[in-house]
Amino acid sequence: MLKKLLIFLAIFVLAIPAILYSFQYFSRAAAVKANIVVDVTNTGGAFPDRWKALAQGGEEAGVAMLHNVVPQVAALYPKYIRIDHIYDFYNVVSRESSGKLAFNFDRLDQTVCDIYHAGAMPFFSLGYMPPAMSSDGTLVGKPTNWDEWSLLVQKTIERYSGKNTVLPCGALGDYWKTGIYYEVWNEPDLETFGKWYYSGNKNYEDLYYYSAKGATAATNVYPFKIGGPVTTALYKNWIQQFLDFVSKNNLRIDFISWHHYSKRIDDFEQDVINLNEWLSPPQFQKYQNLPKIISEWGFDSNVNSIADTNVGAAQTVAAIRNFLMTNIDAAFLFEIKDGKNPSWGILTNDGQEKPRYHALEMLNDLDGKEIFVSGEGTYVSALASINNNQAVTLVLVNYDINGQNTEAVPVTFKNLSPGNYDITKTYLSGQSETTLNVAAPTGEIDMIGQKSVIMTPNQVVSIELKKSQ
Repeated sequence: MLKKLLIFLAIFVLAIPAILYSFQYFSRAAAVKANIVVDVTNTGGAFPDRWKALAQGGEEAGVAMLHNVVPQVAALYPKYIRIDHIYDFYNVVSRESSGKLAFNFDRLDQTVCDIYHAGAMPFFSLGYMPPAMSSDGTLVGKPTNWDEWSLLVQKTIERYSGKNTVLPCGALGDYWKTGIYYEVWNEPDLETFGKWYYSGNKNYEDLYYYSAKGATAATNVYPFKIGGPVTTALYKNWIQQFLDFVSKNNLRIDFISWHHYSKRIDDFEQDVINLNEWLSPPQFQKYQNLPKIISEWGFDSNVNSIADTNVGAAQTVAAIRNFLMTNIDAAFLFEIKDGKNPSWGILTNDGQEKPRYHALEMLNDLDGKEIFVSGEGTYVSALASINNNQAVTLVLVNYDINGQNTEAVPVTFKNLSPGNYDITKTYLSGQSETTLNVAAPTGEIDMIGQKSVIMTPNQVVSIELKKSQ
């Protein structure tokens, strides 16, 4: 009996590689290949721009980090740019010999003006603790006096949402000062940023309470938004405890925010599904329609060189495709620019463009009405639009982190206006090829067989159709 058992175990162990190989084979065999159909009459509203938001981390203190990349950033047409370290990096707060606080926004103004010059509006992360106010002298300590923190928040809002504020870049109109976001702190649950708990001696509830108090005290300002809790990920306990506190104290809250880094593109959509579920109990229903904002997102929360490759670019496009189908109001890709060493930037420190930057450029060609594409597969997904000139843009992405899936993707355009079209295919590398005067007498163009779009792993391709001249 023992001999038979040993023989069985030996055979089983030898069979494991074959079993695993078979599992991988059948898993790949089960993957659905894409067969893209773009019916230009199957449209929705204006193509969503909720992804046009960028975040810049604190890579270099005492430097106007965005100043040398304003043209590159402007070319991406961002709506909002988020910045943190606004108090410590820009020396906003000092204390006079009398003990009274003094505020100087001059250096922060320069970066805010760079944001405006890029065509965007600022999104402020309110932090960190100015040493002049900190109870332990650190940037993540509690303030010695909570009312001083409230005053700092008040002065910040009055500065950048103030009706009479004149910045170095000029007296901006009401459009540019209306709807600015003020986010209370940055990743408060993280040890590096102070480990503020949602209860206890050092808690985020106090931080938010006195921030909201300062926001309420702001006068002569345009409408603005204040919110949080901006945790490292979306946590049920944090959200529900935080909103319980906000409700019991009748505090102002205008948006809910969090961060998320993941290689899995479905995770961002799942966040919203989870949040909607957590807000379904009666006591939270009044918060269901608050704007939902991922104020930092990306491939990996740690510095990862993969984010600077086509894999990172494909993940960016595929993730945006997914969360555009949810009710996320904005998602801020992290980050704009590297520090002195390579980090999370879509640009290097001296402004060189990386693959994720070029991926965003391709998405910017999506203009006009959104087209609902059918025929996506397991790996290949798509976004499409049609503008007022009847130009059609299709962006295809083949996101495969394992780098194994290559497809010849058939693409069919339906219900075009009859005539001839010029078709331009542009690849992530910038290489492009144009075919002129493709006939569409019945309003249909098929890119099938030899005309199929070859999608190598983690390739992003833009296809543009324009009526021939």
